[in-house]
Amino acid sequence: MGTVLGEMRNVPWHELQHAYGSASQVPGMLSRIAWGDGPTAEDALSDLGQWIAAPAVFDATVAAVPFLWELAATETVRDRAGVLELLAAILASGHDLHPEWTRAAHDAVVAGRPTAARLAADASSAEAESESEAHAHGAQAQARQQAVRDAAVRLLAAIDGHTCMACPPRTV
Repeated sequence: MGTVLGEMRNVPWHELQHAYGSASQVPGMLSRIAWGDGPTAEDALSDLGQWIAAPAVFDATVAAVPFLWELAATETVRDRAGVLELLAAILASGHDLHPEWTRAAHDAVVAGRPTAARLAADASSAEAESESEAHAHGAQAQARQQAVRDAAVRLLAAIDGHTCMACPPRTV
């Protein structure tokens, strides 16, 4: 599988745009989400959301979505629920002047549906941990796992019910 975000270096970020200009800083934000402590990751996730999802999507959004799915699936990422919420925000956003960005971003989110389904079902894996592991991880880990499951369930519902002017009707 390789390193988390290992393929990020293959994206010409400097050629892409987000809400405030060049997307050259997007890899740094993704890295902070992947490896930052709680406040650092949370700030990076918030900033990235403002850059690539709210109020519109951009070509940088399309490039970032596969890495967001990778982060959502990586257990060591501190705010996987927040990453899933950002994916839902991307699915709910568009770009009036660039419907091709809207459709590509939405398609990239929809392509990760199997990951969302796995994460929605993963609550049972947290319950299956041995007692010693459960005590070692504590209530915080269980709460984070439940938050991931809940966010994944909401994202699945958004994917399955998604309709917009830029996207053709989907079959589930």
